[in-house]
Amino acid sequence: MPHDEHERTLAFADIALGQIRALGQAATPRNFEIWYNYATGYNTALNQSINETLAKKQALSDTDLDQIYETYIGSTRPGDRIDSVGSRVLDEIKQVLEMVSAAAGTATNYSESLSDVSQKLEHAKDGETLRAIVAVLVEGAKEMEHSNKKLEARLSASRQEIEQLQQNLETVRTESLTDPLTTLSNRKFFDAALAKSIDETQEKNEPLSLLMADIDHFKSFNDHYGHQTGDQVLRLVALSVKQNVKGRDIAARYGGEEFVIALPNTSLQSAITVADHIRRAVMTKELMRRSSGERLGRVTISIGAAALRPGDTPAKLIERADKCLYAAKRYGRNRVICEADPETDGMGSPAAPARVA
Repeated sequence: MPHDEHERTLAFADIALGQIRALGQAATPRNFEIWYNYATGYNTALNQSINETLAKKQALSDTDLDQIYETYIGSTRPGDRIDSVGSRVLDEIKQVLEMVSAAAGTATNYSESLSDVSQKLEHAKDGETLRAIVAVLVEGAKEMEHSNKKLEARLSASRQEIEQLQQNLETVRTESLTDPLTTLSNRKFFDAALAKSIDETQEKNEPLSLLMADIDHFKSFNDHYGHQTGDQVLRLVALSVKQNVKGRDIAARYGGEEFVIALPNTSLQSAITVADHIRRAVMTKELMRRSSGERLGRVTISIGAAALRPGDTPAKLIERADKCLYAAKRYGRNRVICEADPETDGMGSPAAPARVA
């Protein structure tokens, strides 16, 4: 677990309770979940809706809260959406099975009709009887053709419907593994991807490095300029991360203002280079308030870097990178520190000094 995760989540909870107190709302689980989401800034649409409603009404009624919850939290739960798609697939299969059953019944009737006609043909002695038998055969063949066409059309429609449902399911799966604000992967995806990457790396005896980054003074920045500007900062950092990772690299928003990047087949020294590129890319971007064009200054980040060791678990690797990150924080921020730097208090052998602009 990252060093400050406990404190950060408590800070979000304090913000949520503070909003509930300030607006005189009931401290129900629903209201707390709404304001906790608001405090994290993950759900930008929810934040925008709340801000606009407060700007108009100066308050949020129970009706407003119900609508916000259903629109931005309840209706977007991946589990609920997966259940909905699953129900539609089952319904589609049920309808197809009913159609197949009906077609099978028609085929059975036709088979029985053929057997009956075969017996009648053996005893037919005049043209009139033969014509009647042929008429029965033609009618049966038409019924079979009609039944087969209906089944074919239904199967074709079902195939298209199920393909669409599969696409919907894949969309839900992707959304459930993506951070909506930054469009980077979320922690759930990263944890699974890192474990898999470590297994593959150890099998191939390749290097793997991990970067953990944190936005400097983000809380005070967020408090001073507001959540919307804070969201802009998070997107800016995410963009800088995306521009400096490639191939098998795995980048994610790990929580709050913290980002993590796994770099398979990358030595620690190469990872430090990537980290410094990201740090410099963030620092060179000037932040502006969109509404007024006001210049708000530049954002900086601190980064810790660690390399995979024999027998490492994901938790051990993350813990070492996290310690490097907080060494970077302690020694002045806006820098990259790796586990081989002396600032990490003996985690590795001393090497080059921490990198800073």
